[in-house]
Amino acid sequence: MVLPPNQSLPPAPEKKLNRVKPIVEALDKVYEELSLTSPPVVLKEKTVMLEFFSKLEDPRIDRRKRHILSEIIVIAILAVISGSDDWVGIEEFGKDRYHWFKQFLLLPNGVPSHDTFGRVFSLISPTAFEACFIEWINWVRSKIPGEVVAIDGKTLRRSHDLKNGKSAIHMVSAWASDQALVLGQLKTDQKSNEITAIPQLIELLDLSGCIVTIDAMGCQKDIARLIVNKNADYVFTLKENHEKLFHEVETFFLKAEANNFQGSSMNYCQTETKNHGRLEIRRYWITDQISEFENTHPWKNLKSIGMVESQRTVKGETSIERRFFISSLENNVQLFAKAVRLHWGIENTVHWVLDIGFREDESRIRTGHAPENMAVLRHIALNLLRNDETRLGIKNKRLRAARSTEYLTHSPANSYPYITYAEDGLRPAYRVSLSSKND
Repeated sequence: MVLPPNQSLPPAPEKKLNRVKPIVEALDKVYEELSLTSPPVVLKEKTVMLEFFSKLEDPRIDRRKRHILSEIIVIAILAVISGSDDWVGIEEFGKDRYHWFKQFLLLPNGVPSHDTFGRVFSLISPTAFEACFIEWINWVRSKIPGEVVAIDGKTLRRSHDLKNGKSAIHMVSAWASDQALVLGQLKTDQKSNEITAIPQLIELLDLSGCIVTIDAMGCQKDIARLIVNKNADYVFTLKENHEKLFHEVETFFLKAEANNFQGSSMNYCQTETKNHGRLEIRRYWITDQISEFENTHPWKNLKSIGMVESQRTVKGETSIERRFFISSLENNVQLFAKAVRLHWGIENTVHWVLDIGFREDESRIRTGHAPENMAVLRHIALNLLRNDETRLGIKNKRLRAARSTEYLTHSPANSYPYITYAEDGLRPAYRVSLSSKND
């Protein structure tokens, strides 16, 4: 095979992450509707995170409201940041940090029990909880033109309940690559239902100016139309579930290969990476020469098709894989290559981290809406931890948060705050913050 002159991607400039605004001046104002006998809380600063979560309707009956809903949410978020992966762990963290929590929470009946945490999160509407999460993310998130937003699904493997005939739940998530943020997530009952969950998730998100990448499961005409209507572009993996279009695209590139990929509209680049004893060469081709294709017209704004050839050499053995794509992008091979590469960030920096750093696949939380709501808590924690510039991995950031309230508490001496105080002369209010500095 003869390749055209190598139009390799230019060296990536040193990337300065766009930190969210600083993520978050959040978890302010816990007591918006507090009607207890304690003095009223007067905040110096505008409320942030819990201003969004305060919209949640309390699902409990009045006579069983021994604990304030916003305080339950606060303790749960901070406990998950600090390494707790279940309701017992959250209760124990609350007890261990009781005197610290009393500096900014009322805790009229002490720290809630693990049964209370489990019951409350099993009752909270996941749709409402998710809506609050997305509204918060849209507030803290910066707009970056051309940012790649990867959408993919993950099964919570041990969330099944065989006794009650409940299968493991499948969550579809959206990941903003440049800002390292989970933008939202929705539950499906089975992996096959990603096709219905993806449009619902897209409807909730602000995607204007972004490039949305989805694998073959979500390669659907209606989803393409919805993305374009949201003023975004798409790059879809194309497989044989669209047999006619797949055959047209595959045949086109086979003929182009036989002609040594000659042609003014065929753009090419390649990248080469070496790590852990593995050499990987990725070759990218893209073209907008699709006017004679018979099966592209139903796809809104489809402007280009692409092929990626991945050549991997490990211990002297070489394998080659080819994948095909359809896209609304112009004939820009660098942008196409970026979108394809960054799509796998959701696997490596979200799904893998949730499994290893948060032990998500081992979680046996399965009652009511608790699995979906715990997934949102993990994503809140992951967003905060990812955007903290401490030079530690997620696991060790969680360990540090568990060991030290100084890591969670903003003070002039601390470079890695999660909580800051706004003294009002009566009781300190607080917010989660990540206005951190490097070591």
